[in-house]
Amino acid sequence: MSTSHDHLLDKYAELIIRAGLNIRKGQQLIMTAPLEAVDLVRRVTHHAYRAGASLVTTLYNDEQTALMRFREGEAEAFDVAPGWLFAGMAEVFKDGSAARLAIIGENPALLAGENPDHVARANRARSRAYKPVIEQITAFSTNWCVVSAATPSHARNVFPDLPEEQALAALWRAIFKCTRADLPDPVAAWEAHNAALHARVKMLNAKRYAALKYKGPGTDFTLGLVDDHVWAGGASMARNGILCNPNIPSEEVFTMPHRERVEGIVRSTKPLSYQGSLIDGISCRFENGRITEGWSEKGNDVFRKMIETDEGAARLGEVALVPHSSPISASGIVFNETLYDENAASHIAVGQAYAQNMENTANMSAEEKLAAGMNTSLIHVDWMIGSGELDVDGIARDGKAEALMRKGEWVA
Repeated sequence: MSTSHDHLLDKYAELIIRAGLNIRKGQQLIMTAPLEAVDLVRRVTHHAYRAGASLVTTLYNDEQTALMRFREGEAEAFDVAPGWLFAGMAEVFKDGSAARLAIIGENPALLAGENPDHVARANRARSRAYKPVIEQITAFSTNWCVVSAATPSHARNVFPDLPEEQALAALWRAIFKCTRADLPDPVAAWEAHNAALHARVKMLNAKRYAALKYKGPGTDFTLGLVDDHVWAGGASMARNGILCNPNIPSEEVFTMPHRERVEGIVRSTKPLSYQGSLIDGISCRFENGRITEGWSEKGNDVFRKMIETDEGAARLGEVALVPHSSPISASGIVFNETLYDENAASHIAVGQAYAQNMENTANMSAEEKLAAGMNTSLIHVDWMIGSGELDVDGIARDGKAEALMRKGEWVA
């Protein structure tokens, strides 16, 4: 069997279409990607049309032109975002007629040297304009998937001591391994992996915990769950009836915290890449579900502005459990990219909650969802709190604690 880069890249692209999106005949595909990912985009497009896609539309982003905005743009320009574009995307996602694929791979520290106020304003404007899209994604209206491509700037960030060509090759090898694209039959491997995740989900849904209790270095907090929470993980059924894997890779099982039932202190264990800025060493105190004290050792200005985006940005919308022995963690690589790093460690997310993680949300008004404890926000940002030193207990409705994780690993 060939293990050449081209062969593995083609297997990866086929995996994205068949297991990630599960494109149906006649569906459109809307894809976003860095310019440097064009080889992967072309292969994904090839497999999408072979699977019966009616139209593939790709929107490219470019780091250099992104920087031009911050270095050449007028001050008032940072409050503008392409709402017209996002409104159109939301429309085709709403009826499930178009699948969504995001290929990421940008330099995680691209905007680290730019004016933090301009960065925050641009992020806020984009979040507001993107809200119609994120509402459809979090409601799981259509089949969607997020994957990564190795790009020179990201490779230099992950492997700073290697020459660029070697760094790029090393990052691609890591991506192929972590996504199981280097196995003889990646699609079959994902079927088996999904079965294991679904078994874990079934166990947690049967437990019906009221809360989770965390203890670890710098972390001592209790996270209450919404009463009608639903755990999810691995392949999920979108509302258009298509089974898809929203993230490749994915090692997590996740559910919905109650927006008002989080108490205590928590500390991050890995860096967070957010809209071109790197944030590290996050520490927060929660009271009544809200961050009352929050700071980071690196990127604090960006972090503070992020959690001030709106009222829900300082509350939690997701909690996820990931074993410390996951393939991404075992790789020993800090990717400085949330898609990978969140699957190396248990994590929480501030901002918008996923409707799939609570029962009967399709028939609930926005006010009813809020009253039930579902958080709403313009943002959804995951950050990692798991490690080989983290213990997690499930708290039953009668207050009894049951060991779920010890030293970052599942107890059973």
